[in-house]
Amino acid sequence: MKTAPGAPTTPTCKPRTSRPFTAAPWSLAVALALALPLSACGGGGGSGVDTPAPPPATGPALPAVDVSTVAAQDTGSPLAADWHRGAFMQIFVRSYQDSDGDGKGDLQGLISRLDYLKDLGVTGLWLMPVARSQDHDHGYAVTDYRNIEADYGSLADMDALITQAHARGIGVVLDYVMNHSAAQHPLFANASSARTNAWRDWYVWQDSVPAGWSVWGGNPWRPQATGAYYAPFWDQMPDFNLRSAAVENWHASNLRFWLNRGVDGFRFDAVGVLIENGPDAWNNQPENKALMNRMQAVVQSYTRRTMVCEAPDDPLGFAASTGCGNAFAFDLAPKLLNAARGNTTAMQAVLDYASSAPAGMATFLSNHDGFAGSRVWQQLGGNVPQYKLAAAIHLMLPGTPYVYYGEEIGLGLGQGLSGDAALRSPMSWTADTSRGGFTTGQPYRALAANVASQNVAAQTADSQSLLNHYKALLNLRKDRASLRTGAFGNALVSGNVMQWQRTQGTERSLVLINTGTSASTVSVAGLGANAVLTALQNPAGASMPATASASGTASITVPAQSLLLLDVAQP
Repeated sequence: MKTAPGAPTTPTCKPRTSRPFTAAPWSLAVALALALPLSACGGGGGSGVDTPAPPPATGPALPAVDVSTVAAQDTGSPLAADWHRGAFMQIFVRSYQDSDGDGKGDLQGLISRLDYLKDLGVTGLWLMPVARSQDHDHGYAVTDYRNIEADYGSLADMDALITQAHARGIGVVLDYVMNHSAAQHPLFANASSARTNAWRDWYVWQDSVPAGWSVWGGNPWRPQATGAYYAPFWDQMPDFNLRSAAVENWHASNLRFWLNRGVDGFRFDAVGVLIENGPDAWNNQPENKALMNRMQAVVQSYTRRTMVCEAPDDPLGFAASTGCGNAFAFDLAPKLLNAARGNTTAMQAVLDYASSAPAGMATFLSNHDGFAGSRVWQQLGGNVPQYKLAAAIHLMLPGTPYVYYGEEIGLGLGQGLSGDAALRSPMSWTADTSRGGFTTGQPYRALAANVASQNVAAQTADSQSLLNHYKALLNLRKDRASLRTGAFGNALVSGNVMQWQRTQGTERSLVLINTGTSASTVSVAGLGANAVLTALQNPAGASMPATASASGTASITVPAQSLLLLDVAQP
């Protein structure tokens, strides 16, 4: 998602009306020279100020356009059938690991960290945009949908990443931006050159700026010499006309381009704003779900592929099979953090959500967008016991959990940074306050302010660290089918203790989480007569019987601010 500076932080988007109009051709070189750099915000980002329209030019010819059709070539998948129900790590490649000393993360750097990710227990990677882009940073202003950002490497590097990740049982999901392209994309350079240009209808146009429009407090229509185009996120990110079958088919071919190379799926950006029906109907229009359902058919035509959608205003609606099939649970994230703080209302709200939401909801505590909240370290004020509780609640619930890179070590905001850039600082691998183990050169962006204390090297050796807590939970989820895909039931809040059970076949897991600052004894029912109780995660001080009673109950004492995870086996 993307948010323009000064705009409200509620994510939503744009309307779409395609009308032809005229313009003199202009040079792409002129456009490149005049383009403003994208500020790092949201999933896209905006300057908040329209770039002056390029002057008419009679210079170089317009750039060539490649909209060739890509046919499906499914070579299968080496991954486990339920790989996509394990935990994902959301990775900003530019900030993860630099391999060549230029201060920017790259695909080879990520490859060098795959063993760390496997050991951590993740089974999927969501890579924020890695295609070539106009901004060369967050990547949501795409200039080439079928190539890799030069700073990150090459298509061969992507192929190597996929091969190496698959060898470790890890799937690779790419961020896909269907709503808009970069203004410097060859398609828009052509479309904006003249009303009669053959590619005109690939974007959304009006003859002049229409009245009555306001998206996040600003007019989304951008005037230029040939008319006004629709671009609510930033004037350098014009919206595609997704009512056009040709545009939709091209996007489907782009998906097949990556699926044919072995990519395991996609995270679709900003699906709530794909199509507009007027100034009061530019968000969550019914056509969006139908469009995404067709994209879902493309992805699911390949073996063991997955997709997830960003729809902050209607996650449950888009999670339906007639939409995306999966969507991020934006409405759950603040409840998870408040539950970890010991808010009993939030604790009950979390259990209610888990009881009613679709099984595949993508859950998270924070991500790359400021509107979704700051880094967890900031939101919880560096309170490690609460942080561990938030992780436990999140990772033991149904759904597909997404962990934002660095979350597992308490990565904080970038030193001296603001906005979304602060959320995307380099990963802290070591305590080195100059480079953090991220690069041998000069980091392209300031390191996290807490790099000296919250880093992988320091926490690896500490058995009680946040990192080892995450590692234990992620691997428990990876190893136990009941925690990945099991049914959710027997959920209730007793004082400061949340409890629920997850069942898959004959495997049952009992989850007890005490958010209070003192030990608490609770009664647990529904265990089955004389069920055998075995601790899988047992903090010091837990008191529990070896078996349930004949009536299937047990009285269990849970230590303060801790998770007690039990295997429940029938005798």
